[in-house]
Amino acid sequence: MQDELIARAKAWLAEDPDAETREELAKLIAAEDTVEIAARFSGTLQFGTAGLRGELGAGPMRMNRAVVIRAAAGLAAYLKGEGQENGLVVIGYDARHKSEDFARDTAAVMTGAGLRAAVLPRPLPTPVLAFAIRHLGAVAGVEVTASHNPPRDNGYKVYLGEGSQIVPPADAGIAAEIEAIAGLSDVPRPAEGWETLADDGDGSVLSAYLARTDAVLAAGSPRTARTVYTAMHGVGKDTLLAAFARAGFPEPVLVAEQADPDPDFPTVAFPNPEEPGAMDLAFTKARETNPDLIIANDPDADRCAAAVKDGGDWRMLRGDEVGALLAAHLVKRGARGTFAESIVSSSLLGRIAEKAQLPYEETLTGFKWIARVDGLRYGYEEALGYCVDPEGVRDKDGITAALLITELASELKEQGRTLLDLLDDLAVEHGLHATDQLSVRVDDLSLIANAMRRLREQPPTHLAGLAITKSEDLTKGTDKLPPTDGLRYTLDGARVIVRPSGTEPKLKCYLEVVIPVASHTELPKAREKATALLAAIKRDLSTAAGL
Repeated sequence: MQDELIARAKAWLAEDPDAETREELAKLIAAEDTVEIAARFSGTLQFGTAGLRGELGAGPMRMNRAVVIRAAAGLAAYLKGEGQENGLVVIGYDARHKSEDFARDTAAVMTGAGLRAAVLPRPLPTPVLAFAIRHLGAVAGVEVTASHNPPRDNGYKVYLGEGSQIVPPADAGIAAEIEAIAGLSDVPRPAEGWETLADDGDGSVLSAYLARTDAVLAAGSPRTARTVYTAMHGVGKDTLLAAFARAGFPEPVLVAEQADPDPDFPTVAFPNPEEPGAMDLAFTKARETNPDLIIANDPDADRCAAAVKDGGDWRMLRGDEVGALLAAHLVKRGARGTFAESIVSSSLLGRIAEKAQLPYEETLTGFKWIARVDGLRYGYEEALGYCVDPEGVRDKDGITAALLITELASELKEQGRTLLDLLDDLAVEHGLHATDQLSVRVDDLSLIANAMRRLREQPPTHLAGLAITKSEDLTKGTDKLPPTDGLRYTLDGARVIVRPSGTEPKLKCYLEVVIPVASHTELPKAREKATALLAAIKRDLSTAAGL
């Protein structure tokens, strides 16, 4: 076995086009570090509906140029098999380690395969790439990003021609083409022949994207809310500042330590606004400057977080809270079309849509599903993702979401009210919908599989003293949803969904309780009750899953 491992590693080394990963692998081979070699050569990174995502390093179980070249070649073969021999593929990338290299390799592979390739001019937000696919009439798009994963990771996200992320069976078709590639020597990679898109000017994709952001805001709406903004060491700053200036909002006050791209993300443990401590610098800046709102993007700026002053200090709004606020704002503006969310998001959106007599749909987790809803007008997911202009960007977009929530804050400010006041109104109108999450990050993925197996074999009958009235194993699908690895429990006035994360080594449990509220004066006690119930559900669920 050791001889076979070393032989596989040497064969990989002979083909590796990257000097850094060649040196890394050569040292492992010289040291005969079979444990580490086995970790890198025990299989291959699997291409799925999230594309590829993993730790940077040498070998087929890591993200590197050799893996990306194979992925690009598989995508090119798939597109040609679908009759897109001369189609355009647009490629974007963030500011992570190796992102630009992976983007250039992808462009070379597409060009070598006879397709046309166009690369965005510099690291830009993922929604700019999603916009560019539709704007340029491309047959596919690739974004090199690991979103809000740790610094050691990178990823490869694939979109098809309608500007949405891939879903089955396209993922399996691409994966099969990747598997069929014998070696990198079989993949032509010319040194030139692709287009680098213009960086600015009237004809540039970025200018067209910024012009499209005009469609998000209502003509003549107030633009007075003052914001603090953090880009979380990512690529959002320049695009967001340009969009805010174009809209006429006050210039956001920047969290300087996190304003510019830095692939090492030095001020945060995880570059995700939801993670503990990630927003601390933004809170500090807000205490100094007293804005109306804090806005944060994740590193590729497809997600948007908002924080507000609550009592004496600042707190993050949950994704479900922002999702409901944006929905209420769009309803008030007379939006028509379908409102959609994933099953892990708050059921409050359905109540809002029903009251407004608007179509409503639930989908599986991920914008790859939300974006495909017929007649979509607005879609959101609790993990800070919002699609507020599906005709422009058929994916979550942290820039346009930031514009819309700041417009809403401005309107409320003109009335002497806040986002929290509107949340109170929604609770009285539709019931208090309180959500929380139990998220367990693991080093050993078998722990997640064991927890899911335990819950299936020994399902709980009560959580927090509430009887479970319906248990659903979502691997079997439902009348409205295709199969997925998840469990859904319905309780009297509560709901729980358990699923493995598709992009991180996490088990994620989504909790919601709904408490009827007759008046604003009942809200404090209702929130106390909801907090206690959520804590008890979290405790009992953790025990049931063996976490």
